[in-house]
This record gives sequence, structure tokens and C-alpha cells, in this order.
Amino acid sequence: MKEKYLVINAGSSSLKFSLYTMPEAKEIVNGLVERIGNEDSCYTLKYDGKKQEKNKVIMNHTEAVKTMLEELLANNFISDINEIKGVGHRVLHGAEIYKESTLINEETLRNLEGLVKFGPLHLPGAIAGIKSMMQYLDVPQVAVFDTSFHNTIPEENYRYAVPEEFYTQDGVRKYGFHGTSYRYITKEMQKRYEKEDVNLIICHVGSGASMCCVKDGKSYDTTMGLTPLAGLIMGTRSGDIDPSIIEYICKERNLTVSEVTNILNKKSGLLGIAGKNDNRDLESARKNGDKKATLALEMLKNSIEKYIGQYYIELKGKVDAIVFTAGIGENAISLRESIINDISVPLNIKLNKEMNDNISRRSAYQGGKISTPDSSIEVLVLPTNEEYMILKDTYEISKKIEEKIQEETNKKVLKLN
Repeated sequence: MKEKYLVINAGSSSLKFSLYTMPEAKEIVNGLVERIGNEDSCYTLKYDGKKQEKNKVIMNHTEAVKTMLEELLANNFISDINEIKGVGHRVLHGAEIYKESTLINEETLRNLEGLVKFGPLHLPGAIAGIKSMMQYLDVPQVAVFDTSFHNTIPEENYRYAVPEEFYTQDGVRKYGFHGTSYRYITKEMQKRYEKEDVNLIICHVGSGASMCCVKDGKSYDTTMGLTPLAGLIMGTRSGDIDPSIIEYICKERNLTVSEVTNILNKKSGLLGIAGKNDNRDLESARKNGDKKATLALEMLKNSIEKYIGQYYIELKGKVDAIVFTAGIGENAISLRESIINDISVPLNIKLNKEMNDNISRRSAYQGGKISTPDSSIEVLVLPTNEEYMILKDTYEISKKIEEKIQEETNKKVLKLN
């Protein structure tokens, strides 16, 4: 019988899950429990091109996990919950504690609870998801951190110019996020170039957006900082702003720091500029002459180009490739075209317009090279696969535990004999 593994991404009011067989990493089913804690909560299952949607009052993450397992059993995706051999959890923040994926135990949970201050919007949901899963499954549970890939960033790039005690006592530094995506893209590019020391500028542009400068196959710099609010303009996040704006708006609008921070996270970015945060809606509005949509897309483009220029200099011009990935990066044909045309002269890159026009998730071509052969730097579109990396780490750690248990059992047998 094939072994099955779950990948979980728990938010404050949601539980996203996928069930896979291993070692072939074949997805059996994926689903989403939404609006946890509300009367209008519901869940969706997707498998074999089919989609099931059901409404059910689900008041907490424990009920969400119970519902998920019941549906996996009812639809014969598993015949017994013991078929599930491991669970991988996407976790936003590992700070400086976790430099790689790790087995979850009581100490891990205590550490995660201590890190909630770094991710108050994300970590409580992840912790609730982990605790709920542990109530039902006595199998290895693995935390895979968005921050861990960035632990190789040198101090001159991760430190802020603030009093030293802010860093040493309060942990104020750049941590970076989307690390699981960057790790996947880096490994794919290492295979492509058949070398470990790849130099890349990776543009992970989705509703949440960031960029990463990869030097010699390791994260060297990234746009997000202490939290995911910094860096690029995003769907609802402001990205980089003058920090004095927060105090100014607090006084002008009689708001608290928490209220302004919430606005910067959830009501700013493309949404704040144009009233829309879906790139497809913005593109359509721009074609119809909407000036706010045009402004929003231009500002997004500019924010990406600024960091391409910075990272090109940080890599001293030795760049193997610029890679576009994630929802907007993989689908926004006109955005990619505009960026490449703008950087064409200084970086000696030319757009292969036909290839670029053909690549999106909604077409037959979901990835490929979009620069011409005579360009100094390759430009590619490459679909990311964060879930695969979570699955892979979970499988490998689970197998190590299984081998250790077997080794200890064999030793006991030898002693008895």
C-alpha cells in the first residue's frame, strides 16, 4: 500500500490541505476550509477534475481538521487515518531559531508561540492547525518555515540601521519570506545549469510579492523584512514606505498603531491605489482607460525594476537568470513584457515576445525562456511548487525517524538474543 502524506497551510480562519502518495508525490485530493469561526463557514474538495462544495458551521481549527479527516474517509481517499504517515505544515516564521525544516514536538510548539510577536497575523493559525492535527494523528509532524532559506543572508544585508539592542534584544532584522518557493526555484535552476553556485534574481510576484537575490545558490538578499509587509507593492500590502507615515496617520486620523498596520497589510498596495487587487481586473480596467489601474500597475512594475537593478549590482553583473514565478509572475504577460523592455538596454536583455505571449497557467505553456538567445542574461518563467518542498521535507524527516525507530528496535532484539 502506498504511503500517504498531508500538507497543511493553516491561516487564522482557514485550513488548506493536500493529500499525496509518496514517494511519487502524486496529489490525490486538495481542499480548503474557509471562514473558520463564522456561521457561514464552508469547505471545498478538488480531485480528478471534480469539485465538491459544502456549507458547514466550523467553529475552530480542531473542528476543521476533524471535518477534513471525515471527508477523506467518506470519499475513500483513505480507508483509515493510519494510512497517513506524516504531516507537513507551512509555518511563516522561524526567526533565527530554525534554519531548516524541523520535527514538531513540545519544544517546537513553545518556540513557535514565542515567535507569534513576529507573525501575529499568520502564526496563531499555523499553531492552531498543528495542535489540532496532533490531536488526531500520532505521526511525524514537520514545520517548514518561510524564513529558513534566508538564513544565509550576510549580516550587512539583514541588519537594519537601528540601535544594536533592537537586534540583539528584540530580534529586529530582515528575515525574509517565500523561502520555500525560492528554494524550489533555486534547485530547479541548479539542475538547468548543472551547477550549485547559480546567481539568480527571482521575482515571486503574487498577491503577496517579494524578490530574492540568490548568490552561489544561497539567499543573499531579499525584499521582505522583519515581516512580509516590506519590499514590493503587493495586492493589499503597501511594501516599502517612510516609517514616519505610521505616526503621522495615527495623529491625523486618530488611529492606533495596530489599526494603521492593519490598513498597511490589508487595505493598501494595489487595492489602496486602484480599489482592486486582482491583476486580471487591473489589466482589464487599464485597457478601458482606468487611470487608477494604470497607476497601480506602473507602480508595481517600478518596484520590481528597482530591486532588479539593486540585485544586479549586488551580484556584480554576474547573473545567470532572472526568474518570474507565482501567480502574477507566471500569468501577467504584459507586466513581464514591460519590465524586460525597461531593463533591456542596461542589462542587455531582449524579449522573445512570442514566447512571453504564450506563457501562462491558462495556456499550454506554463513556463519557459522568454529572452532571446543573444541576451546577456536568461529570463525565464518557472512555476513554483512550495507544496512539493513541504512534502519532500516531511517525507525525508519522517523516513529518518522511521529508520531510527527501526534501528533501536533491532538493537533491543539483539540484546534479548
